Amino acid sequence: MILTHIAACSENRIIGTQGDLPWDLPEDMKFFRDTTKGHIMIMGRKTFDSFKGKALPKRFHIVITREPEKFSDFPSTESSPVVFVKTLEEAIALAKANTTTWPEEVFIIGGGEIYKQSLPYANKIYLTLIHREFKGDTYYPEIDENVFKLTNRRDVELPIPFSFLTYFRK
Repeated sequence: MILTHIAACSENRIIGTQGDLPWDLPEDMKFFRDTTKGHIMIMGRKTFDSFKGKALPKRFHIVITREPEKFSDFPSTESSPVVFVKTLEEAIALAKANTTTWPEEVFIIGGGEIYKQSLPYANKIYLTLIHREFKGDTYYPEIDENVFKLTNRRDVELPIPFSFLTYFRK
């Protein structure tokens, strides 16, 4: 199993504000959709809540929450299953058990605490770095360049300057 972070953050590490993104970058959203479609995604409950009660199509959602029993009646489909678990370790084990029917690359999609807890397990990071500072309440952790190596960079200038960065664990 390949555990991959996929995130967008500002120069000051902001990834969100009050459950939403503080920017609108259609190219980054397209990258997220195209990259995660057909894969398993692990996320925190607040990140899942930002989908406004709907599972993203053609993805296996594993949601970490302190109270998974509260979501026992959440609608789940074969093409977009949604499972609620209590811990990151449970989420990783469930993802690994399902890579026989879903692709081997599993995505961590947020939020801030889930990124922080899962960084020691991550093999790869897709980071969209927005070259501005934003106000917000949720942060992406610092990437230790002694642990991860930048292997690819593509710069984009519009609508605001940002870079698509790819890191691999050394």
